[in-house]
Amino acid sequence: MKRLEGKIAIVTGGAGGIGSATARRLTSEGAVTVIADYDLVRARAVAGEIGHGATAAFYDAEKMETVEALVVSTVAQFGRLDILLNNAAITTPQIQKDDTTAVDIAFETWDRVMAVNLRGYLAGCKYAIPEMLKTGGGAIVNTASGSGLVGDLSRIAYGTSKAGVIALTRSVATQYGRRGIRCNAVAPGLILTEAARDGVPELIEIIQNHVLTPRLGTPEDVAAVVAFLASEDAGFINGETIVCNGGSLAHQPHTHDLAQYLEGPH
Repeated sequence: MKRLEGKIAIVTGGAGGIGSATARRLTSEGAVTVIADYDLVRARAVAGEIGHGATAAFYDAEKMETVEALVVSTVAQFGRLDILLNNAAITTPQIQKDDTTAVDIAFETWDRVMAVNLRGYLAGCKYAIPEMLKTGGGAIVNTASGSGLVGDLSRIAYGTSKAGVIALTRSVATQYGRRGIRCNAVAPGLILTEAARDGVPELIEIIQNHVLTPRLGTPEDVAAVVAFLASEDAGFINGETIVCNGGSLAHQPHTHDLAQYLEGPH
């Protein structure tokens, strides 16, 4: 039997790289998956590629009424909600450019990142949890990031929002765990989505030097973690953040430089 047979799942940001890979994985494990995204055309395309067991819905993490409507419509259509992946994030080129440092960032940029990346996740939990409780519980997975665990030279709003996601995850697990809600997070490192591949190749090479695996991560790697956390195989895991980054935070920061030094001529 498939691990998620008979489960109803929502994947927000479902048209993106990690979201679409997760939708495919959850559906392959037996779940009926609602692919929710601001870009409904792309969400429908992903649902069409997956075929049976997948459907698309509009969702805007910045607009709370659409988050509520997503949960309401899913339950109305399928009778229940068992799994929620909060995965949407604002990563437009303009936001990436404007999300800089504590001194330089505009409050408008900060507020918008928080609205999507953090308040949107709270809204997902707020509206999903009551429905999950009606059927004995459910599994919520929040997409955090390695940026929420360490500092960075820029993207202060993004990193802070992802640290908030980790705290939100722990709070939801603490408040509702005894009532059957499991809430965990996955914190990816650099994942080779289409957007990442189209970015700066030099950045990919720099990060590759600090990963402890022979390759960088793929959306399917993250999807596998989400499917595990959503399943009963993770039934005794709650309030945790699973880091999926090839070991890039597992070593001393000078490891790569030291390895080069030791391998070089002396």
